[in-house]
Amino acid sequence: MMIRMRRTLVLSSLLAAAAWGQSANPPFPVTQGKVYKFERVADGIYYATGGPGSNNVVIVNDQDVFLVDDGTTPAAARALLADIKLLTPKPVRQVVNTHFHYDHTAGNQVFGPEVQIIGHPFARTAIMTFDILHREPYMTSQGNRVPALIDSLTKQIVAEKDAAKKADLQKKLVSAQGELRDLKEIKPTPPNVTYDNRLTIEKGSREIQLLFLGRGHTGGDTFVYLPKEKIICTGDEEEGARVAYMGDAYFDEWVATLDRLKQLDFNLVLPGHGVPFRDKAVITAFQSYLKDLVAKGTALKKQGVRADEAAKKIDMTSHAKDFPAITGPGAEPRGMRRLYAWLDETGRK
Repeated sequence: MMIRMRRTLVLSSLLAAAAWGQSANPPFPVTQGKVYKFERVADGIYYATGGPGSNNVVIVNDQDVFLVDDGTTPAAARALLADIKLLTPKPVRQVVNTHFHYDHTAGNQVFGPEVQIIGHPFARTAIMTFDILHREPYMTSQGNRVPALIDSLTKQIVAEKDAAKKADLQKKLVSAQGELRDLKEIKPTPPNVTYDNRLTIEKGSREIQLLFLGRGHTGGDTFVYLPKEKIICTGDEEEGARVAYMGDAYFDEWVATLDRLKQLDFNLVLPGHGVPFRDKAVITAFQSYLKDLVAKGTALKKQGVRADEAAKKIDMTSHAKDFPAITGPGAEPRGMRRLYAWLDETGRK
């Protein structure tokens, strides 16, 4: 039994290490909160996962805490702040929004005037003017999904005769109703500090650089770069083995932005979704996906195939080795609609 357990532990450690791209190194130390798990990736720097929506980065400095993104709902942000107290009693004094999407910014409203919320001017404008709770990605991911889930569960409970199954459905319904209450609390709150291309923040011995390297995932994405620690926080510009949402993309500029990203000196990437990685070849793989998507999407559009039908037909399976979620033809419809619109905007034939 002891030998079998030892082998299991060794195998688990190797798999975890491989996921980080550090085949011979142990996984990072973990602090588990009520909601969020914090992996200490460097001194005072924690990668936070486990909450709804985006992953976050917590940077504990000499006097205060710097936070990268703040959650899908105000409730998620409050849970993150409560769990951060397991790491430090220091207050959060600065938050950066890597971009305007709700799952990275809906926690903004929980912070008082003593907290700087920093973002690119495009992110501020988008939150102020885009009516982000009545557009994508919110509508499909939350606005329509959660009410539909509640309606479906309610009907299933009425029809279910098995007591145990009915009780399980009731639990799911209560959870979905709580999720809806959390979503209804959101009041889109923009950054109160903006920068154009670069902002360097000095926190004692720590240097934090906020970088706009060009349009890509949206029109105003921020990279958070820690040059001393050689760590880059990419938001949704780069998600490792996940294909990022493309509903607000600038496709050719995205490829160029990632080229500029690769010129920075870093050895650890902390993405807004997915898992961290070290190898810049992972970024190159996503650039290859983007280029192929544009080429194949352009061909389908020339053939007169509508965007939603193209999303079903497009064959990206040659990239499955880099993106395991690809199991057959197809791409996310919102991204394909955006690709068609972008092709029209840029006058590409």
